Amino acid sequence: MKQGMVEHMNTLRKQLSFQEAPLVISRLRKKGKKIVQCHGTFDLLHPGHVIHFEEAKALGDVLVVTITGEKFVNKGPGRPFFNDHLRVKAISSLEFVDYVVVCPYPAAVEAIECVKPDIYCKGTEYQKEAADVTGNFGDDLATVKRLGGEVRYVGSIVFSSTTLLNRHFEVYAPGVKAFCKQLSSKYSPDQFRRMVDDFKSLKVLVIGDIIFDKYTTLSFQGLTSKNRIISGRYLDEEMQAGGALAVFRHVREFTPNVKIVSLIGKEGWVEPLLRRHIHPNEDEVLRIPNFTSVVKQRFVEPLKAGKELWKLFSVNFIDATHPGIAVQKELCRRLKQLIRDYDLILVADFGHGVMGESVRELVEDKAHFLALNCQTNSNNHGFNLINRQYQRADSFSLDETEIKLAFSRQSMDYEEELRNLKRRMKSTYAWLTRGEVETIGMRTQSHVCKCPPFEVNVIDTIGAGDAFFSLASMAAALDLPVDMATFMGQLAGAQAVKIVGNATPVKRSTFVKGGMAMLSF
Repeated sequence: MKQGMVEHMNTLRKQLSFQEAPLVISRLRKKGKKIVQCHGTFDLLHPGHVIHFEEAKALGDVLVVTITGEKFVNKGPGRPFFNDHLRVKAISSLEFVDYVVVCPYPAAVEAIECVKPDIYCKGTEYQKEAADVTGNFGDDLATVKRLGGEVRYVGSIVFSSTTLLNRHFEVYAPGVKAFCKQLSSKYSPDQFRRMVDDFKSLKVLVIGDIIFDKYTTLSFQGLTSKNRIISGRYLDEEMQAGGALAVFRHVREFTPNVKIVSLIGKEGWVEPLLRRHIHPNEDEVLRIPNFTSVVKQRFVEPLKAGKELWKLFSVNFIDATHPGIAVQKELCRRLKQLIRDYDLILVADFGHGVMGESVRELVEDKAHFLALNCQTNSNNHGFNLINRQYQRADSFSLDETEIKLAFSRQSMDYEEELRNLKRRMKSTYAWLTRGEVETIGMRTQSHVCKCPPFEVNVIDTIGAGDAFFSLASMAAALDLPVDMATFMGQLAGAQAVKIVGNATPVKRSTFVKGGMAMLSF
């Protein structure tokens, strides 16, 4: 048999699916074999991994290596560099590895429950608490103990796959690599992590319009023969928490000290949905009779792997007029009781009734640190403009369409006009996000940062701006340098475009791990 065929058969023999692995391993255990498990991404197989596996195998009879599936790796854009097939092939080629299993989960708990190892091995660096970037290692230890196993630390030589990949492989586009490398010369991965940890100290009040994003999935059938309208077969439906509620959910991943002030109606479906996302002690939302809770329904085709979500059309459920003076007075009364107790006021103004004139004036006058996102959408196009609605903000972010509308010009010097708007708004920080082109961050005349997009494989752009705004604003409230604050916002946006709408918030563990990976040079 030819050498290549032998290697191929060896890989197939060693690879177990996540479903079949428990039975195979159970049979080996019944035969008296001691099972050892190693788990990780193992994106670039290097001598440190080889020694890690060799030392692990010496502790037992059968070595099972579980790897995080490529869809669940949370080391930032461009990772894993090598797909599941190539990582399995590389690890299977090692003589002392007996089985390789791809785990369809982001954390290790499910992999440990699959294998039920007698000995679970981690690198010697995990003996130090600082190595637990995600905060999940405690769960791993508890799971091993619950299943009757023990944890051992192996690996007399330690390398970093992430550092090797960043330095010697084209993990990122040239502009992204240059930006991250320059940033890493000033801030280490551990410094980045400590900055994110400091978000816990912030007391944040989110004010703005709650929007429920409804995604209705259709199988597109074509055009009707008589009226030439789109015809589709209903498949599924999901209601998501968007608008100011999406901002609230992002922020709550990073600090427990957060409340939300907003408006909703009294439809029967609203309260149970709201309770899924807001605890009673975080809830300062007014329930208003005869107010239509804002729903933006998007009809979409089924998501295809590697493709951006295809939207067919949308329907908005929004009142034609905003709530009256009595509602604005109640909002002001509630805000007067709350606002001075918070370090950061995040205003997410979608123009749907919360941010009336009296509320805007109160917030501008009383907020310790005011971060503003005044959005343009199909319902308020040309009316909800930042420079017409607001007089000041300590920081703000807007997109290319919004700055064009603000200055009533199609063509402009974006950096100069952002500087002019920042001056007019009396702001310390300002950001202009330009989608796939760049994001411009500004603090002073000399502190200007231009950051390329981190993620080019987009699933859905809905909610990406809210994610950017949430993280960049928290960084600004802590007076972080503008390049780091921009990096944080861009990293959050890169995570957001990989999910449909606001299905999940930016996860702190994923954010920290991805940021640390991108700064490892």
